[in-house]
Amino acid sequence: MEDARGVNDAAITGEGYPATLSEFHLFTDMATRAPAARVTPYTLNTPLFSDYAEKQRYLYVPGGKAAAYDPDKVIDLPVGSALVKTFGYQQAGRFKALETRLLLHRASGWVAIPYVWNADGTDAVLKRAGTRIPVTFTDPSGTIRTISYSVPNQNQCKDCHALSGAVTPIGPKIRNLNDGKQLQALLKAGMLDRLPTDAPRLARWDDAAAPLADRARAYLETNCAHCHNPNGAASNSGLYLDWHQADLNARGILKHPVAAGRGSGSNEFDIDPGHPERSILIFRMESADPGIAMPELGRATVHAEAIDLLTRWIAEMPPAGTPADIGVKATRN
Repeated sequence: MEDARGVNDAAITGEGYPATLSEFHLFTDMATRAPAARVTPYTLNTPLFSDYAEKQRYLYVPGGKAAAYDPDKVIDLPVGSALVKTFGYQQAGRFKALETRLLLHRASGWVAIPYVWNADGTDAVLKRAGTRIPVTFTDPSGTIRTISYSVPNQNQCKDCHALSGAVTPIGPKIRNLNDGKQLQALLKAGMLDRLPTDAPRLARWDDAAAPLADRARAYLETNCAHCHNPNGAASNSGLYLDWHQADLNARGILKHPVAAGRGSGSNEFDIDPGHPERSILIFRMESADPGIAMPELGRATVHAEAIDLLTRWIAEMPPAGTPADIGVKATRN
């Protein structure tokens, strides 16, 4: 049944959280998740890996307002905006939604909250404490996998979305949205204030025609840099994987970890040029052990295709007999 009501702005900006996703009126039809007016679908050049889940992303900006362009950061979305991300898998030839995560911009700042879909896919219910959902799916290699899919609790949402201690969006940076058409669509709809012609563009990690280093750096920015940046949750690591980071040590090359132990796998450097088998970054990405795995949250599986990409990237770096060979000093930051 079609719902002709507009988005419930009061639910986005008010106190507390509605018990069901349908109360936000973000979709005109919950079963098909047809978006309401100004709830605009978008895609990312390089998305975050989440156990091979498919994601349907939407951006909502209230009428009369527009997001402010920022070439380096996430677009500056006004109070009353919402980011909507539904996770699911192909089941019997159709997309089955498991959860929808909302980021709501209130006067007090951003809040993150998960909703879990019911069995018949007609609505999703609030799950502030998170939950686990058994799911079986086929990965890109054709392997059938069965996992305990994790819906994060509200505090875990904060862990990934923290920047300088405040919850903030991660994905919709201009450089990760810039496929041209969708930015122009946002501009035409009055949801983006401007778009310079020199807007940067992040590579697609799976684009075989793009330079290997650009693909690797794009993957690390999207999957790691929301924590591994000078203001993120992993700032004390000294490992900064944001796209604009120019310091090679900060990017992990010939960088000793802050703390050794199981997480290092007895390896000396985060990235050992020419030697992916000796690089802590690869060791941690290959592990599903909760005490070793990176990222720490959001996956129960190993992203084999990304590990292959990063392994080739590190293998092609010139091996260094001494740090000076590649113009960088080893550091124990």
